[in-house]
Amino acid sequence: MDFPIIDLHCDVLSKYEREQLDFLNSPKLDVNLQNLRAANVKVQAFAIFVRPVLPKAEKIKSALRQVYYFKTYIASKENKMVHITKWSDIAKLQDDEIGAFLTIEGVDFFEGDIKMWHIFKDFGVLNIGLTWNNSNEAADGVEDNLGRGVSNFGKEIIRLNNTHKIFTDVSHLSEQSFWDVMELAQYPIATHSNATTICPHPRNLTDDQIKAMIEKKAPIHIVYHPPFIVPSGKATIKDLLNHVEHICSLGGKELIGLGSDFDGIVEKVVGLEDASCHMNLMKEMLKYYTEDDVKGFAYRNFLSHCQV
Repeated sequence: MDFPIIDLHCDVLSKYEREQLDFLNSPKLDVNLQNLRAANVKVQAFAIFVRPVLPKAEKIKSALRQVYYFKTYIASKENKMVHITKWSDIAKLQDDEIGAFLTIEGVDFFEGDIKMWHIFKDFGVLNIGLTWNNSNEAADGVEDNLGRGVSNFGKEIIRLNNTHKIFTDVSHLSEQSFWDVMELAQYPIATHSNATTICPHPRNLTDDQIKAMIEKKAPIHIVYHPPFIVPSGKATIKDLLNHVEHICSLGGKELIGLGSDFDGIVEKVVGLEDASCHMNLMKEMLKYYTEDDVKGFAYRNFLSHCQV
């Protein structure tokens, strides 16, 4: 069992904002090169996340620095990590190469200026979440609901995403923003969310939301953050699989993928402490699902939907 892994979310780049680390093997990084290779991770997404508390003048600087960290320390020839700028690049990866691509987790640093979308699209961003938990010029976030949903600026971003076949991420949206995105987006995705029915956290998706995702054939990637897995206490891999099974029961088996949220979380699932541990999840999955199903969860489901 040596399945390739595709992980749709980590926060390595925002950690670099606090401290320059060695991407090769720093123990301060859940996702480092050593851990990726240990778990046969074939493609890893790296989020550009700018803290909402930063002064306005600092937000765009933070985002640009994170692009610099990505290009300088991560997607380099020395690391044999290839910058994925279009989905067809994945098929061109050599056996010893790992694909890496950029995402945006909250467009606060756009500050309502659509020119920023074009700049970051040219940097190779392939997935955009309009918000983190806070609200901004584009939409309301899950913890800061102003009753607006997606603004006209956010709708402009979604239209551009549609035209350029970029995913629009629903993982941090308020419920109204979610439904606005589902109405407008041709390529919606949840990069790191679980099921509210199993764990009633506002960051998770309700059954109605999951069904809407399934209807649009939108990928749903499970997240490893314990508060999104169990209401309280330590979370086990089996607890995480309860979310997988629930999404499967609603008809979403062929849409499920992985979105660890490593380096963005402090609490960890027992046995999923860093990126080297993905195979522990695969082994547990094989107790309940066919090998073909587990390959789907690991990488194949996403590949079948990312060729948008």
